[in-house]
Amino acid sequence: MAPARRATEQTDESADSGLLAALLDGMDAALAAFAADGTVTHWNHEAERILGWTTTEAVGRTGLTGWAVRKEDADGIEAALAAAMRSPGRQVHEFALLTKDGRRVLLRTQSSAVRGPGGRVVGVYCAFSEVHTQLDLERSVALAEALFEDASWGVVLIDADLRPAVVNAHAGRILGVGRTALLGRPLGELLAQGVEELECALQHVLAEGAPPATTELWVTLRSEGAEFPRRCWRSGFVRLASPLAEEPVPLGVAWLFQDVTDTKRAEQESSLLRFRARQLHRAGRVAAECPDPAEAAAVHLDFALAGFADHGLVDLATTPLPAPYGAVAEDEAYDACDTGDGAPAAGGTGIPPGSAPGADAGPGTRHGRPKLVRTLASPAGAPGPAERLPATGIPVPYAPRHPVFQAYERRGSVRTGAGPASPEGWAAARHWPDGTVHGLCVALRSRGRTLGVATFLRTPARRPFDRADADYAEEVAARIAAALDLAGAAALGGAPSAHCR
Repeated sequence: MAPARRATEQTDESADSGLLAALLDGMDAALAAFAADGTVTHWNHEAERILGWTTTEAVGRTGLTGWAVRKEDADGIEAALAAAMRSPGRQVHEFALLTKDGRRVLLRTQSSAVRGPGGRVVGVYCAFSEVHTQLDLERSVALAEALFEDASWGVVLIDADLRPAVVNAHAGRILGVGRTALLGRPLGELLAQGVEELECALQHVLAEGAPPATTELWVTLRSEGAEFPRRCWRSGFVRLASPLAEEPVPLGVAWLFQDVTDTKRAEQESSLLRFRARQLHRAGRVAAECPDPAEAAAVHLDFALAGFADHGLVDLATTPLPAPYGAVAEDEAYDACDTGDGAPAAGGTGIPPGSAPGADAGPGTRHGRPKLVRTLASPAGAPGPAERLPATGIPVPYAPRHPVFQAYERRGSVRTGAGPASPEGWAAARHWPDGTVHGLCVALRSRGRTLGVATFLRTPARRPFDRADADYAEEVAARIAAALDLAGAAALGGAPSAHCR
């Protein structure tokens, strides 16, 4: 039985030695082990790669002096290894060793004592790697920690299932939720708009790699109450692959982004202002060559519609007959020839003959709601120049509280819209072209008088009118009003009043 037991023990020791050799050769770090007398007992494949000495050439040598270490450096290295045998834990040092071809290589080492079954020190092992490799690793770790703690860009690691795996603090603030609350959630739960573009970009990076330049994504967060719900994120993508795999296996995508909404809005507003200024300049140049002022008004309307609205209408006012003596007008606020400061228009004092200025003007000087006659209109079907309509004198049957009357009364601009529901018949009820859902009515003012109202309309493909749009429309309306006033606004709209000629 004894020989059989010894054979079994030898087989086990051989298997353990083979396993140990396989583990040593499979390590990413170089490793050398020394016995208590300094003899090299182990030398793995990575140590052979770095220094060039094979396992056969290294194992069995006493110390490193003369072949792997210069004599000038030998004392320090031997002292460090001896100290590691006497000290608990690991000792970190930097050594300069010699390669087989005579080059010096700076290595960072970790040394620790090797103890036998009874706790007695039987040797020391030394794991080492090139200093620049270790520094690269430390820099990579430091960079990752900095990106996820102090970076001014949002950083999100997206796994292969397109779900956030790691989120830095800045990204959490931009997204408006906690860092841990984002983990594992589908991107569609975070973004109301723009999620398709983002997921498409992530899938492209996983399949093809990082794009050559950053991209700008317009998104809308699902969180409510944002002043500007649409945000612009300048985004960059980097594909992550495992360094341990023989073939690159994508682990996910690093998504780096920065909120540039304010910058992009400023750029858009600046570009829009430049475009509108050029349109006004071009319209003025073309209108100056028109022999007919009414044609010049149509030119101003045509140039204003480009990039601004889908339809344009111009309605000119005619003054209704005076109310009977003693009657109260339904809506005294409307006055087609009002000067804007309570004074009568030039060309008609509004004061009965024989009355002194400032005295009671008497009956008949106030007028009811104006009659607005359609004078210019852009084609409702195919695009084309604004058409000058025949002067029939038939007013448009607007409802009493129509936005055109509100603009006329306020002598300014009035914005209106169908709202999110966009009910059918909204435009038809206001006598506007079908399909329009946003309206902007602007009073036509010239020489202190209100000549009528210009209306600009948008379809659902465009956003609602804002304050900047109203300012631009008022500038266009002033030019249209000047041209129509020159042409004889009252004559174009119908029968002129006595004091508006």
